[in-house]
Formats: sequence, C-alpha cells, structure tokens
Amino acid sequence: MSYDRNTVSAPPPGLRLLPWETDTGKPCFLSTNGTPGTLARIADEIEADQLRDGADVVQGAQAVLDDRKAGEYALRRALRAATQALGDVLRIADSRGARLPVPDDEHDADDQDDGAAQYPAEAFG
Repeated sequence: MSYDRNTVSAPPPGLRLLPWETDTGKPCFLSTNGTPGTLARIADEIEADQLRDGADVVQGAQAVLDDRKAGEYALRRALRAATQALGDVLRIADSRGARLPVPDDEHDADDQDDGAAQYPAEAFG
C-alpha cells in the first residue's frame, strides 16, 4: 500500500508513526515514553532501508527516463516504484517531523538571531 498523508492525522504527542501499516492499511503508532526500545530500533532500521531503496529507485527511474527506447511497461513500472518510494519518504518525514521538539516562544526569541528554527542533531536520525 502507498502512504497517503492526507488520510493520516498527526500522531498525538508521545506517539511515533511507524514505517508500516496494519493488514487493513491503517497507520501504526508506537508509544516510546521517551526511551527507544527494540521496536523503535527496528522502525529506525526499516526507515534507513526505505531511504536506501528510494535512492536506488531514483537511479533506476532516471535510467528508464534516459532510455528513449523504454516502452510504456518500463515507464509504468518505474513510476510505480517511484510513487511507492516517495510515499515511504513522506511517511518518514512526517514521522520524524512530528517528533521534533517544539521550541517555546520565550526561549526561541532569546536564542535565535536569524529566525531559523534550531533542533538538536539527534532529531534528524
């Protein structure tokens, strides 16, 4: 199944959107209570695999696009793979974005001189 970010609401605070769905296509969430456990590590590994797969799909799709003799089947297959990979990347982005700390306004105004949001490095995996 492909990820549709319009049908998945943002997880409540403390829950993580996982990189897989139920067998009926519903999103899965994990409560870590701030302490990553085995399931969170498995999710991290799957996300890393999905990102690597996405990079491979981009290369393959580019090769199909560069091949002037590629037929409809090859183009459809490349587009299907690219759509799946993009869905995976959007799910990962939404999951990680929801886990970023929300800066408090008072602290934010004192520490930022360029107006850009600043987050700890570990928030980016």
